Amino acid sequence: MVRRYYLQKGPCRPNHNFPTKDVGGRLRSFKASWYKKYHWLEYSIAKDAAYCLHCFLFRSDDGRKGGGASFISTGFKAWNRGDEALDNHVGFVNSEHNKAVRKCEDLLTQSQSIRVALCKQSDQVKKDYRIRLQASIDCIRHCVRQGHALRGHDESESSKNRGNFIELLKFHAFGRVDVHSVVLENAPKNLQMTSPDIQKDIVHAIASEITKEIICDIGENLFSILVDEARDTSIKEQMAVVLRYVNQEGYVMERLLGIAHVSDTKALTLKMEIESILVTSGLSLSRIRGQGYDGASNMSGEINGLKALVLAENSSAYYVHCFAHQLQLTLVAVAKQHGDITNLINLVGGSCKRMDNIRESQAAKVVEALCCGELETGRGLNQEVGLKRPCDTRWGSHFDTLLNLPVIYSSVIDCLDIIKKEAKGEAKGEASVTLICIQSFDFAFILHMMIKVLAITNELSKSLQRKDQDIVNAMQLVRGAKLRLQDLRDKGWESLLDSVISFCKKEYLPISNMDELYILSGRPRRNAQQITNLHHYKVELFYTVVDMQLQELNSRFDEVNTELLCCVACLNPDDAFADFDKEKLLKLATFYPNEFSIDDILHLDPQLDSYIFDVKMNTRFTKLKGIAELCREMVVAKKFRSFPLVYRLVKLALLLPVATASVERVFSAMNYVKNTLRSRMSDEGLNDFLVGYVESDILDRLDDECILQTFQDMKTRRGSL
Repeated sequence: MVRRYYLQKGPCRPNHNFPTKDVGGRLRSFKASWYKKYHWLEYSIAKDAAYCLHCFLFRSDDGRKGGGASFISTGFKAWNRGDEALDNHVGFVNSEHNKAVRKCEDLLTQSQSIRVALCKQSDQVKKDYRIRLQASIDCIRHCVRQGHALRGHDESESSKNRGNFIELLKFHAFGRVDVHSVVLENAPKNLQMTSPDIQKDIVHAIASEITKEIICDIGENLFSILVDEARDTSIKEQMAVVLRYVNQEGYVMERLLGIAHVSDTKALTLKMEIESILVTSGLSLSRIRGQGYDGASNMSGEINGLKALVLAENSSAYYVHCFAHQLQLTLVAVAKQHGDITNLINLVGGSCKRMDNIRESQAAKVVEALCCGELETGRGLNQEVGLKRPCDTRWGSHFDTLLNLPVIYSSVIDCLDIIKKEAKGEAKGEASVTLICIQSFDFAFILHMMIKVLAITNELSKSLQRKDQDIVNAMQLVRGAKLRLQDLRDKGWESLLDSVISFCKKEYLPISNMDELYILSGRPRRNAQQITNLHHYKVELFYTVVDMQLQELNSRFDEVNTELLCCVACLNPDDAFADFDKEKLLKLATFYPNEFSIDDILHLDPQLDSYIFDVKMNTRFTKLKGIAELCREMVVAKKFRSFPLVYRLVKLALLLPVATASVERVFSAMNYVKNTLRSRMSDEGLNDFLVGYVESDILDRLDDECILQTFQDMKTRRGSL
């Protein structure tokens, strides 16, 4: 079993920046070209040595045979005589190495196994086995696609509900004589292909094929990593790794490579687990050209953070703080710094929490109906708007909550009035206070003001979370949001005041006279400066909040001023390549010494001149928006062949991560797949299920025969195809 597992995984072949050392008076290193020539060869990054996988698995009794200990235990390091030593290791037809190769081939050929030889099967038995296995794969494939649990509470034959998988298998076989005659009760008792172990193996086979598709799509290209960690329902810390790369068609892709349980969230632990996941898939840290994390110290720390540890091994793995996360931090910062905004968020959020805490009485039913969006607003029979619960870590949740509140305002008042009358104790008092607060002009004004401010940042947040978003377009979106906020400050006061007054008239709320003196609610302060309502609402609230939002955006998004991103911006095709700057693009190439040698940079100079002349003369290119569109158009128009060095720069620019939204989506899927009823799911099972569920588009186009063969090759089966 262990040997078969190693052979199915294949030799460890990382694409690495192989270190050089002085051998025979010259600097030498391991050559990646040896991988293609010697299919058995593998390389260890930790030991900087080469090994033979086949001789390691089937070594001879005499350690000096089969290539000697250098290819089995100590490792081969004599790079100066690499080709000669590797050829000598292979030897003649009956060498110890070739004997080991034949043993490996025999092990993977199930038809030669002792179990199969003792149990010869007829063609009809093999055909029935294939139909039975295919039916199980089809049903499990559907469950994985939908994120449904496979097993049921009671799977006995007398059970009325035997779980999703078996019930779906029964439905799948209904009306299909060829399937019905070979599955479940019509199948051999020891070969029904429905046991929990079989289900797990099929899910693992599906996940393995999806991962192969992703690795094949990456090919020899470089990539970036997006990483984050979160706790699952069983309070285990799970780390998700998403790869961002440009495929052969020029599209930016973000794919889930895997999710793994980590014992702690220290930077070194995360780095080791990331490296393990990459090496398992035949990748290495040396191919990383971008890192995307949130702002946690264990991730973005300058000295001991994950960013620093990766940069220590790969200086071209540039880190970009998640733009969408920074945007959320600006909203939270403004809410914490301005007392009135804090009160609004706490008032709305606290009301939702108090509604959650009510479990009895008619009031609880009414409130829950409101929170779940089951109360009609009177604007259409099918229109249902709920009071969504805000969360600091859920992007856009505050905006959604505030946006819905004016629509269902009268329903909220009615619900709070019911709670006030029927509830007892603390809930009754809180409902009374909340009613007083939200039926004021102050509340109505701050509510509408924050809706206008958050509407701008919410659009920015949604745009930043797109998988194909590029860093240049993201910077433009941030600048656009700043301009819109400034425009709101300069020209938005009158329209804001009109909307507030209109709302107050509709809901019969008091309307403050802007020319009267502002009266502070509660106990008046001594020697307080007398100001008008106009000054309070316009200057102390409206101007102050917008200015704070602008200030936070400027301070949080300081990356847009870094030299790397300024150089990347010169690739932007907007306005007929108005930002093109050859000197900055030549400077950009120096940030990637592994991709651009000194000779490449010399050739890049005239190629940039030819490139900009060509694309400006081509109308297909002058109307493009964003680097992502430029990359796709270069592939379609075959310009990547005419200007390979420029295309290399474009791809590197697209690798810079914008947001970790793809990782957050993985965690949302994790909470759906591993819920409280499935909290005992193993870590490997969770990873396999999530890969299939998240990458459902790849799952849909997987070839059934590939899944069948992968499942069959995992271990020796009773049945044979």
